[in-house]
Amino acid sequence: MPAAVVRPVSTVDDALRAELLRCWTDVSNAGGAVGFVPPVTEDDVVPLLDKLLEGVHSGRDVLALLEVDGETAGFAGVVGSLSPLRRHWGTVLRVQVHPTRQGQGLGRVLMAGVHRIARDRGWEFLHLTARGGTGLDEFYKGLGYVEVGRLPGAIRVAPGDDRDEIVMACPL
Repeated sequence: MPAAVVRPVSTVDDALRAELLRCWTDVSNAGGAVGFVPPVTEDDVVPLLDKLLEGVHSGRDVLALLEVDGETAGFAGVVGSLSPLRRHWGTVLRVQVHPTRQGQGLGRVLMAGVHRIARDRGWEFLHLTARGGTGLDEFYKGLGYVEVGRLPGAIRVAPGDDRDEIVMACPL
C-alpha cells in the first residue's frame, strides 16, 4: 500500500479547495454516493463544497484529508453539533476516495483517521448516512457502525429508482 496519511484540516486555501472540488466531481462521475448522480460538473459541486468548507472555517467542523504520497487522495467532513445537548456526537459527511486510488484499502485508512480526529475532539459517537443499494452499509458495519434507522425511498437517483437512506452510528 502507498504511504497514506489522514490529517485534520481547519483552513483550506484555494489550491486545496481546487483539489477537493476535482476529487468530489471525479468521485461523483464515477458513481460514488456523495450527494450527486452522474454526470456532474464542478459548478454542480461548488455549492455543497462551499457549505462544507464554511463549517470547517468556522471551527465547528474539520476536514479529514487523505493524502497518499503527498497528494490529495480523498476526504471526509467531520461535523460537530450546534446543540449543547449533542456536543459529544459528530456527523461524518461525504466520505470519498478518488477513483484512481480505490481498491487499495484507503477507505478504511480514511475512516480510521476520521475516528482518530473525532476522538481528539472529545466526541464519543459518530453517525453517518449511506445510500441504499450501494453496499456501503456493509463497509461501515465492518468499521463498527450499526444501522439505527432507515428512511425508505428518501434518495431519488433517477425516476423510478428511489433508494433508502440508511442511518448508522458508531461508538468511539
